[in-house]
Amino acid sequence: MTSTLELAQRYGTEIIQLRRALHQVPEYDLDLPKTQGLILEALEGLDLEITLGKELSAVTAVLRGGGGPGPVVLLRGDMDALPVTERVGVPFASTHPGLMHACGHDLHVAGLVGAVKILHDLRDQLAGDVVFMFQPGEETTGGAPIMIREGLLEAAGRLVDSAYCLHVQSAGDPLGVWSSKAGPLMAAADQLSVRVVGAGAHGSEPFRGKDPIPVLCEMVVALQTMVTRQFDVFDPVVLTVGRISGGTKENIIPDDAFFDATVRMFSAESRARMQEASVRLIENLAAAHGLTAEADYRVGYPVTVNDETEYLFARQAIVDLFGAERFRERAHAECGAEDMSYVLNEVPGAYVNLSACGAADSENAADNHSPLADFDDSVLPDASGLLAELAVRRLARG
Repeated sequence: MTSTLELAQRYGTEIIQLRRALHQVPEYDLDLPKTQGLILEALEGLDLEITLGKELSAVTAVLRGGGGPGPVVLLRGDMDALPVTERVGVPFASTHPGLMHACGHDLHVAGLVGAVKILHDLRDQLAGDVVFMFQPGEETTGGAPIMIREGLLEAAGRLVDSAYCLHVQSAGDPLGVWSSKAGPLMAAADQLSVRVVGAGAHGSEPFRGKDPIPVLCEMVVALQTMVTRQFDVFDPVVLTVGRISGGTKENIIPDDAFFDATVRMFSAESRARMQEASVRLIENLAAAHGLTAEADYRVGYPVTVNDETEYLFARQAIVDLFGAERFRERAHAECGAEDMSYVLNEVPGAYVNLSACGAADSENAADNHSPLADFDDSVLPDASGLLAELAVRRLARG
């Protein structure tokens, strides 16, 4: 049987061209018609069962293996871009003002298309079926739970057994280096929005009103103290207040003031405690000053967890294909969040990273989400080859 890497090289030029076409038409959130159209064009003529999303521009494709109804493997690539104005001087730069593939999802899509083509060539030898998940909305609304609700995990007619995906990096590791870890890999991400309600007055006579501004400032500091004093340093919580607003003029005490925070953690226990403790602190601190507060704690993406068995399986495939020197075991989880977490909550699987940083100094290169993030798409054949190899090996495992 022709190896997945040999086939990946055959499709290398084609998928790099697809990536560059995708890079020029970045789209945001759940409605990605041009991206969806390019995917469908790239898959045209292949023996696939294709379903389009109802609530979003998703593409789900099922490839039937010739070895009978064995296991089902899911491979995922996210499709959406970011509201970032591109500052990378490439000839295939974004033609959509204010939008950019600054997180490398164009590489994810092209890499997954390459895996489809490789596995299609090998379909007669596959001991089961493969579900390909082209997913919008990773950066925003969360397209994964919508696709799950629309039947993604049962698209092959039976439940998916294992799921795999990769994410490219524009900084941090030398070009072509893979990395990951077992267990929690990325954080849960929640949002805390607070309105501190006081009573307006003249700035020269604050005692005649109820000033929400200093109370809000006290809350911001108290939340940081709470994190360091009520949560285990080895089960960390990160809380960042990213927006504060209130008032109209320097000599007017406003009726209310607002702040928004992102809250990150790595366990369900810390998440539940944080939800209760943060709201309690805010409400009681406002009451201590004779004010009230409205705290809205919104649960977002869950923790992204690599199943240990599937992680070791993926790591071995990487080492076998590319050599041990091209794999780095991550020492710690990272505080970024991922909606692939919804899939991995339902199905054991593995999420791995691949450096697409072409800069000589990878540590100081522009990182994902930067307008200067520059991804070297020469890694695409390796990306496609690994995704296909994981499917082949997992199906053969039974």
